[in-house]
Amino acid sequence: MRAFVAAADFLHFGRAADRLGISQQALSKRIARLEELLGARLLDRNGGRGVRLTEAGERFLGPARRALAAGEQAVAAVAGGRSSLRIDVWGHLYAPMRSLALVLDGAGLPAVEPGAARDFPAVVQALRRGETDLGLGRVPAAAAPDGLAHRTVRLEPVDAVLSADHPLADAAQLRPADLRDGLLHHPGEPGRLDFLTAFADRFGVSRRIGGPNLGLEPFLAGIRDDPRAFSLFPADAVTGDHPGLRFVPLVGPTPLYAWSLLWAGAEEPPAFRPLLDAFARTARRLRWLECDPDRDWLPGSGR
Repeated sequence: MRAFVAAADFLHFGRAADRLGISQQALSKRIARLEELLGARLLDRNGGRGVRLTEAGERFLGPARRALAAGEQAVAAVAGGRSSLRIDVWGHLYAPMRSLALVLDGAGLPAVEPGAARDFPAVVQALRRGETDLGLGRVPAAAAPDGLAHRTVRLEPVDAVLSADHPLADAAQLRPADLRDGLLHHPGEPGRLDFLTAFADRFGVSRRIGGPNLGLEPFLAGIRDDPRAFSLFPADAVTGDHPGLRFVPLVGPTPLYAWSLLWAGAEEPPAFRPLLDAFARTARRLRWLECDPDRDWLPGSGR
């Protein structure tokens, strides 16, 4: 059923197989077995490996999604019998462990096993396979994929990081529009990172450059050595002394980076409740969820 839903999402066997981390042959066999069990063809295939839903497939798709979500919720509920929750984080340049550490600095919470994931799609796959319980990172503005739910737990103000030789490096604060003529550095291929792409599109930054993500220090070194360069970081994500760089607050508006918890199923499993409550308490205490439409900019908010 999971193979069928993935194929229906992409209408392409290759991309559906990549999502599930299996071969196209395995995907095809699973769908064929499902069709055999149901006694109905769900997908029409063509020679180019593209597919389309049959009438039976269109009728089956909605209930299949709900059945998968219910199954994933049932599996997640079993987490209550384990001694710890598994949380995979992504967006490592922006240091997601900072937020998790602040939330866990309290009593009465379940033990947590943090893990590092490559990126958002990798966490989605791990959740669907039951390999992790929760994810923590930025969910793209298009929202979570089918069968997954998420909750925003922190909105973090963002600073500009500039080379000390940048013409704006000595400013006490900057407006996003002041960076329009700069060169935005991406820790990856330009367009792949949802937040930086949304910022550049919103504030008219046309010059963008990226490369392989080799970690924080090589990325910062690339900005330091280019007087045209800048990038964006949550305000306290980068710690320590970094000669040759300037970290300048952004105002008018202040961009906010949204951190979210992500899990399988539409409902909040009871086993996750203590952790979700701890995030809510920390957010109230540290004012993590404040967003003033007249002062701040949040991607996907329509402003």
